[in-house]
Amino acid sequence: MKYYFTLVILVLLTQSNICGQQIPAQTLPQFEFSRMDNRPFVNKDLPETKMLFFVFFDSDCSHCQRAVRNIDQQYASFQKTSIYLISDDSQEKINRFVNTFARHLKVQKHVVLLQDNLHQFIPKFKPYRYPAMLLYAPDKKLLDYEDNEESVFRFVHAIKKQTN
Repeated sequence: MKYYFTLVILVLLTQSNICGQQIPAQTLPQFEFSRMDNRPFVNKDLPETKMLFFVFFDSDCSHCQRAVRNIDQQYASFQKTSIYLISDDSQEKINRFVNTFARHLKVQKHVVLLQDNLHQFIPKFKPYRYPAMLLYAPDKKLLDYEDNEESVFRFVHAIKKQTN
């Protein structure tokens, strides 16, 4: 059922792109996700002075797998950001995904795994498709959005530019 729901959402997003591409959230929206221990994670839990890098993925999506693997390989370049790996998959699938594609990231203190139980990410952050990668400045304004797994280096450049 979850797969069907995700497929319907992606089809709707694709159809909306034909008529005019939606714009990803330019300022960080209010949200409520769940940590892996089921505690809520909301906007007030975000650091005030760091860049925020949100990566929304589906564990069965090959583009998502490559994107997270690319981020994992560049994990040192993301040290000055807080990274949020978010999925509406089950905790079991999220953990399996992270153990396979984000081995370096999963042990970093600035990386948080989140589950989107309420299916808020797509309507609030307004991504085009999976994987959705959004980089927000400390003032919660969008710096960059990408859904191409090969564009991780663009985020690395944006982070360096903001921190120099």
